[in-house]
Amino acid sequence: MEVEDGAELCFPQLLNTSCRKPTISWQLHTPTNILLLSLAVSDFLVGLVVIPGELGLKTSCWLFGDIVCTLCGYTSFIIVSSSIGDMVLISVDRYVAICDPLHYTNRITVRSVKLCVCLCWLGAALFNCPFLKDNLIKPGSFNSCHGECVTVINHFAGAIDLVVTFIVPISVIVVLYMRVFVVAVSQARAMRSHITAVTLQLSVNQKKKKSELKAARTLGVLVIVFLICFCPYYCVALAGDNLANSLFVSAMHCLFFLNSCLNPLIYALFYSWFRKAVKLIVSLQILQPGSCETNIL
Repeated sequence: MEVEDGAELCFPQLLNTSCRKPTISWQLHTPTNILLLSLAVSDFLVGLVVIPGELGLKTSCWLFGDIVCTLCGYTSFIIVSSSIGDMVLISVDRYVAICDPLHYTNRITVRSVKLCVCLCWLGAALFNCPFLKDNLIKPGSFNSCHGECVTVINHFAGAIDLVVTFIVPISVIVVLYMRVFVVAVSQARAMRSHITAVTLQLSVNQKKKKSELKAARTLGVLVIVFLICFCPYYCVALAGDNLANSLFVSAMHCLFFLNSCLNPLIYALFYSWFRKAVKLIVSLQILQPGSCETNIL
């Protein structure tokens, strides 16, 4: 008992005078939600940086100089790459949760997920740097006139980008979710077949499984929307320069960015805790004392 009490103290050797460690438990600080947070940040940055920049280029002259133009292009590449990386991490998280639930808490921890998210964003920054090397070294070198903002990568770099940020991630996502779907269906059938023999503990376990299955279904919808929005854009990229100046390309860009607008709507439709959390934030109840202990699950 003394060991347990000591473990809760800031200075275990000072049993009588040491303060106790804070014991606040944040209900939404789970590995899956951390991944969703990273995805939400990338969605927010798309709306804050990428879409205004694209609209500015389509509707008026570029007035912010070559350096800002290059940085905006580089930032856009980082945001898109990190968003794709988040989708892969989400797929891995759901795969382990559904297909190997007994080892989920050991393999997928908050610390490991935070590390993966940091590596995802850092990797996106480092990965896109060589592709935009010429743009970063000589900002504006590809502009044909003043007031233009152009970001150009060569065909070899474009091919690598296509494989690394589209073909490989989508292949991983599709394979993992096919496996998740098969396991989820088998678990659902098993739950229905044993519904008549429910004990209290079994009921708790089934409730947890239903929660995991619902999370997998929701994130499955998220991935499907992601594929619908991203696939046409990269298919146009595969078509080469033949469609470079067509209205079809502009439509594919709009669909590409639409994914970031749809993700928050999916959260709101499928996650009740998301709606409750947004209500707390919008109504400023989050500023009240004890708001962190509010039950929103």
